[in-house]
Amino acid sequence: MTQLATVLPWMESGETFPPLESAWSAGSEAPGLLAVGGDLNVSTLIRAYSGGVFPWFSQGQPILWWSPDPRMVLRSANFKLHQSFKKTLTRLIKQGSLEIRTDTAFQEVIEACAKQSRKGQSDTWIIPDMVRAYTDLHCAGYAHSVETWVDDKLVGGLYCVALGKAVFGESMFTYATDGSKIALAGLVAFCRKNAIEQIDCQQNTAHLASMGAREISRSSFLSEVIVARGKSAPNWRFSPQYWKQILQSE
Repeated sequence: MTQLATVLPWMESGETFPPLESAWSAGSEAPGLLAVGGDLNVSTLIRAYSGGVFPWFSQGQPILWWSPDPRMVLRSANFKLHQSFKKTLTRLIKQGSLEIRTDTAFQEVIEACAKQSRKGQSDTWIIPDMVRAYTDLHCAGYAHSVETWVDDKLVGGLYCVALGKAVFGESMFTYATDGSKIALAGLVAFCRKNAIEQIDCQQNTAHLASMGAREISRSSFLSEVIVARGKSAPNWRFSPQYWKQILQSE
């Protein structure tokens, strides 16, 4: 990491982020890596997300800032609700055992995301400093949890950042089959109901692609973020009626 620090712009607290065009290119060792240093204050995180930048680093590393090109996004209109998953949702809804909640257990959700084991990863980037930073962001009204509850038990969820109508997905967890996928479907339903056109997924994965996420250029992504963040933020409360829109549209 010392080597990276010598070839990357080092940011002091409160300093402006470098131009996105200076981020490491797709063929480099770390595509999208933009800068190192700075802080994780609420104001810094708001500036970062407003400009298409996010933090991602492991324990023992300095803060690393990223802005990949292309950018993976899930357009709410393009979300794929596969038939088997749709049957599961419909069954749980009819049974009355499923409830989607927002912002009732943010701390539990982010801590569960930090503990979630992931294929190909031996540790987590959601280290204690990140947990504190996004909890502060949540308390300030800019980070939210979407939670899957079955029989009044938390079985999955996700957390995201939201500036106006610009939504940035961060991480998911599950304790039961499809627990995180249900939370994502809930977020999509919420976005559709509130005219939120896309959810930032940051990096390309086969799992996200299977649900309809696609890559777009960084410049297109940033242009859409600038427009969306200037719109009035919705009320982050999930209504059971949101399910009707997503189930009827598939």
